[in-house]
Amino acid sequence: MSGVLLEARNLTKEFPAGRKKKVHAVSDVSLQVFQGETLGLVGESGCGKSTLGRLMIRLLRPDSGALLVGGDDVTHLSEKEFRKYRRQLQLIFQDPYASLDPRLNVRDLIAEPLRTNHTCRTKEELTQRVLALMEDVGIPGEYLYRYPHQFSGGQRQRIGIARALAADPELIVCDEPVSALDVPVQNQILNLLKKLQKSRGLTYLFISHDLSVVRHISDRVCIMFLGTLCETGRVDDVYQNPQHPYTRYLMNAILVPDPHHRTDRIELLSGEIPSAVDPPSGCRFHTRCPYADDRCRREAPKMTDAGDGHLTACHYPLGNRPGDHS
Repeated sequence: MSGVLLEARNLTKEFPAGRKKKVHAVSDVSLQVFQGETLGLVGESGCGKSTLGRLMIRLLRPDSGALLVGGDDVTHLSEKEFRKYRRQLQLIFQDPYASLDPRLNVRDLIAEPLRTNHTCRTKEELTQRVLALMEDVGIPGEYLYRYPHQFSGGQRQRIGIARALAADPELIVCDEPVSALDVPVQNQILNLLKKLQKSRGLTYLFISHDLSVVRHISDRVCIMFLGTLCETGRVDDVYQNPQHPYTRYLMNAILVPDPHHRTDRIELLSGEIPSAVDPPSGCRFHTRCPYADDRCRREAPKMTDAGDGHLTACHYPLGNRPGDHS
């Protein structure tokens, strides 16, 4: 890892939800993505992961906050001004069945970004570039004129990856790219992403709800809850030494492939499940946190450094909680 490629500063995004109500999808989120790393973004369904991913590549505009690409503030640039940055930032979608236009064959699907960016001068040059991208992702060249319905889910996701690569990006947001695939196919796609990262010097923001997948592919990880970041740090630090109570519960829920652990009791969360339409005051996790007190209900915690870049947003991180000083 080297310098900061992409940075979010206090990003906030809300969506209308009926009369005088709003969904607080992303609230005051700040994070950095370093050149050449894979940053995992983990959380429950509906916590704002995908919204944050789209904000990070400006497919959505934030209500407040700033987005920086390579140190340049691109938050308020017009679409024409942002075009030179657009090529650097691409997206792989979650659903390989819905993300490909069924009316286009493989050649046209992958060629679309190449035409937009005017990187090929002739049809022959365009076809050769598409064939090279197909080879990079493991799709045989003889499938050039096949349509999406003629491919399996894993093959369709490979086509989606080739389409993202066509613009020669620096960063790719991977929005749950393997969640719709069988486990053996998931492994193939993850290994392909790692191979492409090494050969092309790519940077990934990898969004997932699967903790095991994130640990396998990520260098650092961010834990998200109800539109806010709870904890961030190197993968091994966060998984082995979680500082936030929510992170601890997530780690305890990981299934261990060992028959001797079948009888182990999983510590479950209790309390009121908060709503993104009407989030609780103070710490958004306090309605389910066994350590919460009046300060947690009243005051939103700020990110603090637990050491070596391991950040947590908790008034009482591990070892500093009421009744937890052992």
